[in-house]
Amino acid sequence: MNGKQIIQTAAIFGAVAVGIGAFGAHGLKDILADTGKAETFETAVKYHFYHSLALFLIGILALIKPTWNKLSTAAILMVVGILIFSGSLYFLSLTGITWLGAITPLGGVAFIAGWILVFLAASTKSDL
Repeated sequence: MNGKQIIQTAAIFGAVAVGIGAFGAHGLKDILADTGKAETFETAVKYHFYHSLALFLIGILALIKPTWNKLSTAAILMVVGILIFSGSLYFLSLTGITWLGAITPLGGVAFIAGWILVFLAASTKSDL
């Protein structure tokens, strides 16, 4: 992914995070309160939005520092993290299927790996 594609992806993920958050706060409020999953849903939205912003910043970095090749992989890992971490928590919140929570940490690992790759990209000696 190049910087422009990363920014576009971030914009889509950010818009979806706002939409899902608003829908959860209004359209699903009673359902989430009845099932006791409002906090889980809120966690999913928070991580979704935080990492959409991180993805946006990675895109900007990729435009400024196109030689930092690890940024593309970092962006992909952020997308994977959003889909697995937040996606599994959304699904768990709405269905009550708790075994799906077992894959949630895999999304967290993707987030961590993405952040580590941003660090490594910035550590490139040839382009400091």
